This record gives sequence, C-alpha cells and structure tokens, in this order.
Amino acid sequence: MIDKKIDKSTILIVNDIEKTLNDLLAFYSPHNIRIIKNEEKDEFQLLQATQAIKEAYIASNENKYIFLCGSTFRKEAQNSLLKVLEEPPRNVIFIILTNSKSSILPTIYSRMPYKYMKTSLLKEEISLDISKLDLKDIYMFLKENQKISKNEAKNVVESILLKANKQNMKLSTSQLDLFSKALKLLELNSRPINILTTLLLSLANQKTKI
Repeated sequence: MIDKKIDKSTILIVNDIEKTLNDLLAFYSPHNIRIIKNEEKDEFQLLQATQAIKEAYIASNENKYIFLCGSTFRKEAQNSLLKVLEEPPRNVIFIILTNSKSSILPTIYSRMPYKYMKTSLLKEEISLDISKLDLKDIYMFLKENQKISKNEAKNVVESILLKANKQNMKLSTSQLDLFSKALKLLELNSRPINILTTLLLSLANQKTKI
C-alpha cells in the first residue's frame, strides 16, 4: 500500500500498475509528474524509452517525477535508459512500476533501490451461483464489476472456474477453452466487461451437473 510520497528514484514491483500509479499520484503536484507508458500494450518499448530520455533533459527548477510503467520492459529500451537512470539530470526522479523483478535488467536493478509490493492474490469465492445463472444474475454482476481492472478481471475468471468446479458443473471442452481464451484476451487488453459477459452467457446455457 502506498502511504507516502517517493522522493528518490525507485523500482516498484507491484500487482496492479494502474492502481499503484493512481495511489501514488495523490502525493504529487500534477505539473511535477510525467507518465510514460505504452498505450497500446503493457510492454515498455524503445519509443517510450526515447520519450523518457527527452523528458529527463528538459530542465526543471523543481523536482520532476517521471513514471515509467510496463508489465515488461524491452531489453533495448532498458539499455537506452541505463545512462540517464544511473546519472539522472538535476531534479529528475525516475519511478519504475512493473509486475516482475525479472522484467528489469540486473544492470538497472543494481543501480536503483526497489520495493517489492506484490501481495498474494487469493481467489475469493464469487457470490454468483454458477449452476443457476440467469440473465438477471449476469446483469447485476456485470453492473457491479463494470469498472474492474485487467488483473481483477483475471481473478474473477479464475474464481468463476473454481466455483463451477465446486458446484460439480459439467463443462464442455469449448467452455473450458473459453476460460483460457478469456485470460489470453485480458492479457491483450481486451475490455474486461466484454470478456466477462461472453463467459457468463456461455455458462448460463449450461445447466447440467455431474
């Protein structure tokens, strides 16, 4: 949990990059921050690294916080950042947010302090009765979860499968494939609400128990 401002260059290993970023931003003045991330996918690429370097060398009389966000970071992007991370311009502070320590090269990891903030994501049992789903249940559930993040949606998909197994539902091969496809599409940044809708409507048509 973020409970204070970070005032020196740091690597943060977190569960949910967007949530952590939003929590962090509450501690900074908007004009002092720059957020650099790939808007098309979760991978931080050379283009984003180039943007970060250009931004770092724009002079500032106040501290400037540059947030570099990505589930993964391309090797060439990190290599291009190495010099500016090791010797940042005056008043420039880099904060890297990523999901895994392994996504950061040792040459960078050894030069910056880090905080491991990931917590165990326990799969909570969802309230839906998967074996007796109807359109009203699905509508209410989707309404309650229409703004969930990608990671939260992945947990929901896995929780639905666990609940179906617990209720001894006889899932077809095509339905089991839907779970796998749902997780893959979420990784590709498909809208969580669309993925959950497709999955739940399919399950609503399956009423047979073992």
